[in-house]
Amino acid sequence: MDLDSFFPLTNGGSFDILNTRSLYGTYFDQIMSNGFRRVPAIDKCFAILELLAQSKTPMGISDISGKLTLNKSTVFNTVHTLRDLKVLENHPDGKFVFGTRFYILGNMAGKRSALIQTVHPYLEMINEKTKLSAFLGLRSDRQAILIDTVDSAYGLKVSSEIGRQMPILAGAGIKAMLSQLPDQEIDEILARTELKRYAPHSITDKAVYRAEILEVRKQGIAYDREEYIEGMVAFAIPINASGRNIQAAIWAVGLARQASDSSIQEMTELLKGISEELSYRLL
Repeated sequence: MDLDSFFPLTNGGSFDILNTRSLYGTYFDQIMSNGFRRVPAIDKCFAILELLAQSKTPMGISDISGKLTLNKSTVFNTVHTLRDLKVLENHPDGKFVFGTRFYILGNMAGKRSALIQTVHPYLEMINEKTKLSAFLGLRSDRQAILIDTVDSAYGLKVSSEIGRQMPILAGAGIKAMLSQLPDQEIDEILARTELKRYAPHSITDKAVYRAEILEVRKQGIAYDREEYIEGMVAFAIPINASGRNIQAAIWAVGLARQASDSSIQEMTELLKGISEELSYRLL
């Protein structure tokens, strides 16, 4: 089952967020290790956009430079390029706000927002009926990106931040997402991926992992039996977002001791019912 949204316990007893990125600082420190180098100008551009998104008022060159500790000339050139692209525009006071092109792009991305609005009540249902934390995620190559969550209010919580990028091929959620791909694409992903041993029960044999994905496609549900974090289990269903070129999944996570034979059967029936309902609602 899926520990896509689980973090190893810290000494303080709370779940630690892996690969956490601050809004501004760590963008400039990351050098990718998979064959290319990050482009610092793009990192700075996105830092500026995120800063403007959080600001309640328009911001000027000096405001942005001070907040991000960037050279004023760098901010000036970046902001004016974004203005020429109509991603930003000038407020009457001369400061900068988002422009028309930004909102057009945001509207195009609204399909994903509609997905969240449709699925969120089902996350609440899962949480209410099972007392488990429930998550919605999208596939990004070999990883799941968390886009919505309902944390359990009962006992131990398994929680994570929206926007969290899960480890490569970890948990039930990514299995459910990969099950929506053609066999050839699954094979291509596995060919360039080393399966990691996150826990004693992790699947590290590619043939076995591939068979698991195909079984998910056949059965309509994925399981993580302490494969990502020892002592944690998860259940996941693929979400067929018809008309959207995305692979999504819902998953629920809890302690292994919560997963009795009867509760596994109940969870399977609940999630398959939700999957069937969503297949109609997302047409």
